[in-house]
Amino acid sequence: MLTCPAQAARDTDPPAAGHQATQRAIDAAVAAGVPGVTVEAQDAGEVWKSASGVGNLKTGAPRGKNDRFRISNLTDTFVATVLLQMEAQKKLSLDDTVEHYLPGVVTGNGNDGREITVRQLLNHTSGLFDYLADKEYGETYLRGDGYLQHRYDTLTPEQRLKVAFSHAPMFKPGTEHWFSNTNDVLAALIVEKAGGKPYEEEVRERIIEPLRLKATSQPGTGVRLPRPSSRGYSRLFSAQPARIDDVTEANGSQGWGNSDIISSADDLNRFYGALMSGKLLPPQQMNEMRTTVDDPAIPGGSYGLGIGRFTLGCGTTLWYRDGGTVGWITLTAVTEDGRHPLTFDYNSDWGAETMLPILNAEYCDASSGAR
Repeated sequence: MLTCPAQAARDTDPPAAGHQATQRAIDAAVAAGVPGVTVEAQDAGEVWKSASGVGNLKTGAPRGKNDRFRISNLTDTFVATVLLQMEAQKKLSLDDTVEHYLPGVVTGNGNDGREITVRQLLNHTSGLFDYLADKEYGETYLRGDGYLQHRYDTLTPEQRLKVAFSHAPMFKPGTEHWFSNTNDVLAALIVEKAGGKPYEEEVRERIIEPLRLKATSQPGTGVRLPRPSSRGYSRLFSAQPARIDDVTEANGSQGWGNSDIISSADDLNRFYGALMSGKLLPPQQMNEMRTTVDDPAIPGGSYGLGIGRFTLGCGTTLWYRDGGTVGWITLTAVTEDGRHPLTFDYNSDWGAETMLPILNAEYCDASSGAR
């Protein structure tokens, strides 16, 4: 258990003109209990980056504005983009079945890869059970003493899928939207089957290298974060709510294909900005990515292929992806034209209730230069 320094630090680019409201919002997140926040916005060719709070609860070192961190489910957008590029190259069809690419993989307890399409994996309408929701898996790899004992274990995609398929489907494919990490693991496996090379190579060759995302990497079985980086923290024990554990090191294989990528706010803004401005996908595939289904978890929200859509109360419509893993919460949002992306990251897995005010501050408050 670690103790938190009494005073939060700030690392910001002066002047923060046009982003004062956003700075106040991230400061408020820290005041509400998030250890530290890293944030960057790009707008009209200008870049503003900042940080608030601490990056190391033990030493009091401030959170860094150039930190690298685990981006969790934002990995999904990278995978979806690769699959859509492959479709444009006629290497696959999103309307092919999962069975076509992964014969015999999705089976048992009513799960049937013959009834699920690649598209349904990407928009999370497959109905497949989320392996992370399995009680035993959670107690072993996500919470309490189980996490602390098994955080360095190497897991294969097949081990995680076996957990998912020990459960019956949640609903008939195509009838509802429900987020499941199982879909993302299968999508990454299809990338490998259709491309004939590791999913990591496809992401690197198609996205990371062309966009020069120098802070973006895939850890494989590595456990450490590249520097510069802060520590990540979790409240692993529900019976001890005041206890905070340092969970920075973890085996990357446990998130292979659905939450393994490590990146920075700058790189994520560059990726999502390029994606939504049409630089990575032809028009047909962009239309497919932007074709959404209702997302019942987000009032007024909808979900496309690896990315969600949401309209703020002020009327600004955003495409976004958020995600959380043990020790980290990350969100990237971008305007529909791709010109105004915002990324922020918490080095904790709590405080999600403070995220919407940050979006409102950046895109709705007049002092943030919102359009």
